[in-house]
Amino acid sequence: MSMKKIGFLSFGHWTSSPQSATRTAADALLQSIDLAVAAEELGADGAYFRVHHFARQLASPFPLLAAIGARTRHIEIGTGVIDMRYENPLYMAESAGAADLIAGGRLQLGISRGSPEQVIDGWRYFGYEPAAGENESDMARRHTEALLEVLRGEGFAKPNPQPMFANPPGLLRLEPWSEGLRERIWWGAGSNATAVWAAKLGMNLQSSTLKDDETGEPFHIQQAQQIRAYRAAWAEAGHTRTPRVSVSRSIFPLMDSRDRAWFGSSRDDSDKVGFLDEKTSAIFGRSYAAEPEKLIEQLKQDEAIAEADTLLLTVPNQLGVDYNVHVIEAVLRHIAPAMGWRD
Repeated sequence: MSMKKIGFLSFGHWTSSPQSATRTAADALLQSIDLAVAAEELGADGAYFRVHHFARQLASPFPLLAAIGARTRHIEIGTGVIDMRYENPLYMAESAGAADLIAGGRLQLGISRGSPEQVIDGWRYFGYEPAAGENESDMARRHTEALLEVLRGEGFAKPNPQPMFANPPGLLRLEPWSEGLRERIWWGAGSNATAVWAAKLGMNLQSSTLKDDETGEPFHIQQAQQIRAYRAAWAEAGHTRTPRVSVSRSIFPLMDSRDRAWFGSSRDDSDKVGFLDEKTSAIFGRSYAAEPEKLIEQLKQDEAIAEADTLLLTVPNQLGVDYNVHVIEAVLRHIAPAMGWRD
């Protein structure tokens, strides 16, 4: 194993159930800020958030990312992932640039075609339609390419000869522009082919807890193959920088009675195969929950974790900030050093 950046990934669920510590949208947002602050104090490297529309989960990421950026100083702040079917790439570039400047250049934006949503063709309600000859995945990739282009910071818009305010010379770019953000865009790849496509465009790779079941092999082996295909395509494309690769895992060291009550009898200790839609067979990675010694031995067998430079711990946000801090701390203190992820 090798040294890794370790962060958390929250879906930001909320429900009015009495069993939930996160009962409103305000709870989900404010607790996300508190968890990011606490994770930074623990020495975690990243605070990442999933984006879902029409759901009782986190949706509009940039106000949250900016608020966390203003409250923290060192931790990376990101998404995993923003569904590009729903995005205006130019408005997104402005919002991302502002959030990145507030955070001092710590934004790590994970974007993707997105997963099945709560409503049918939800992106249509946002005003987007695939162009002639496109499907919704093509539209997401078109939006992505437009975003990457404007994040280069080059002028493209013809200035008004009689502007309200004086313009700099030449064509105008979007403002605010944040230098370096273009290199901190990640693509959430659900297949080997889209991982290769992301490499060609110079995006980092986010490989989550599910992917297309392309070979019938265990999830971690398929994911490791995806990462190797991505890195080969990156090298072939001739990019000069070293790309980053993250994987997400549910990891729960059983340290006390609370852990054993919540996760001691977990039934998610094997991969699951299902369907994302009527056509796509997907494989879902297992969860890890065991006493530290056993957990370490299990994690040593995970080929994809070994391949990645960044590990995102999926957290059960509805169990509250304090419990999630406990989980993150247990991984950082008891698992990471033994795995060689930390000194």
